[in-house]
Formats: sequence, structure tokens, C-alpha cells
Amino acid sequence: MATYNKRGYKKSKNEEVDVQAHEDSTTAEVFTTLDESAGKTEAWVSKNQNIILGIIAVVAIGVLGYLGYEQLVQAPKETSAANELFYPQQYFDQAVNATEGGQELFLKALQGADGKYSLIDIIQVYPGTKAANLARYEAGIAYLNLAQYQDAITHLSAFSSDDVVLAALAEGAIGDAYVALGEHSSALIHYKAALSVNTNDFSTPKFLYKAGVTALELGDRSGAASYFDQLKSNYVGTSEANLAEAYIGMLE
Repeated sequence: MATYNKRGYKKSKNEEVDVQAHEDSTTAEVFTTLDESAGKTEAWVSKNQNIILGIIAVVAIGVLGYLGYEQLVQAPKETSAANELFYPQQYFDQAVNATEGGQELFLKALQGADGKYSLIDIIQVYPGTKAANLARYEAGIAYLNLAQYQDAITHLSAFSSDDVVLAALAEGAIGDAYVALGEHSSALIHYKAALSVNTNDFSTPKFLYKAGVTALELGDRSGAASYFDQLKSNYVGTSEANLAEAYIGMLE
């Protein structure tokens, strides 16, 4: 005979008691499991508390040591280095903007004058500072203008900057040094690096032109044509684009 639940059917008291007992039993099991887990965790912590405290102490000492170093050592060092850089930087800036006598000014920037630190002094005395990093760039440019190309490469290669324009100029200057040394393959690598670091109307035309000429020196006519075409298309009116016109005609 088929069975069905009548509308309004209610569980008997015995059934309700069984359900409640089951729920109570399940809850008790959950709490028992939690208690056991907690007990095991407490036991593990108790057993290894010396190790845990040691790790916490090491981390705390490391953080405090780093903060102390930054505030008590590095910050004053940065300030002192920046102050010392002011003097040779004056000679460097004057040399860059000079129409004549630039080499003598570059020498003063590199060697120092009037008892003040030179760019090289700052690199050696204040390693790891922002001033020393900038001094690397300026020393590299100074050596490049003094035709001391290997020294220029050494200092410019050690320079790094978040300023993409300055980073591009450094790469391009390394390329110039390698061209002067007759190492055109290395020069082209750095001209390409300069172009990849940043695109702007100031440095990009210069390095496109130099890359094109260097590619020609290496016998790469198609590569050279590509650089000159970019100049002609994207930097109309620049002196480099005008120079590229002659090369394009020669390559056609």
C-alpha cells in the first residue's frame, strides 16, 4: 500500500528528541575536534617556544637595525655626499655648456680643485649614495670628452637611474665610446639599448642616426635603412632626419 504524508503532519516527540540528540552529538564532536587541535597546537608552541621567540627576536632586530641604519647612517651620508657633489658638479656643468676650455673644466671635475672633493672622490668616499651614482654618470661623460674611452665605459656602465632620459643618454654615451674604440658591434648594442629605454624628441633622433651609421659600418644595409627611415618618418625637421636623407638615397 502506498504511503504519503498528510498535510499538516508533525514529527512525534520521539523523533524530535532523536534529531536534537543527533545535532547535540555532532556539535560535541566538532568541539571535541577543535579542543584536540587546540591542544596539539598549544603543545607544539610550548615545545618550540624558544625557537619561535628566537625567530621573532631576529626579525625585530633586523627591522630595527635597518631603520636605525637608514636614519642614523645612510641619511646623514646621503646629505654629506650631496653637499660635496655640489663643487665638482659646478665644473662639470660649466664644461658641458662651454664653447671652449671644456676639457680643463672636465679635468677639474674629475680631479677636484680648491681642496674640494672631485667626482672620483665622491664615488670612492660615498659608495651606495645617490650622489655617488650621479657622479658615476658625470665622470663617464667627462672621460668621454677627454677621449679616455675605457674609463668612460667603466663609469657609465656602473651608473643606473630611474630617470629614463638620463638612462638613455648614458647608454648612448657608452655607444659613442665604443665607436671611438672601433668596436662597432658593441656600440650598436648600446645605441639600441638607448632607443629601447626611452623615446623622446631630444635623444631618439640622435641615437637613430648613430645606430644607422654604425649599422652601415657593420655592413648591415637593411638595418641602417630601417633606422634612417624611422628618422625620416617620425622626426621630420631634425638635423638628423636631414642627414638621413642622404643615406637613404645612397641605399636605394
